[in-house]
Amino acid sequence: MIIIMKKNSPEDSLDHVKEYLISRNFDIHQSTGANRTIIGVIGDTNTLDDDRIAALPDVHQVVRIKPEE
Repeated sequence: MIIIMKKNSPEDSLDHVKEYLISRNFDIHQSTGANRTIIGVIGDTNTLDDDRIAALPDVHQVVRIKPEE
């Protein structure tokens, strides 16, 4: 799963999303660009609700990665 944050999201919004994921035992990988930050979620994300994550502060988009067949 990839979480794309809104342009120039404040650090407290990023921290909130990361804490949400870490508290549910997921590892994360953060990639910070000039305008956007992308958070890669590592683990079995089947237990995560896309809509709940999308409702977190300053989340722009949630992209679920389908497993290879």
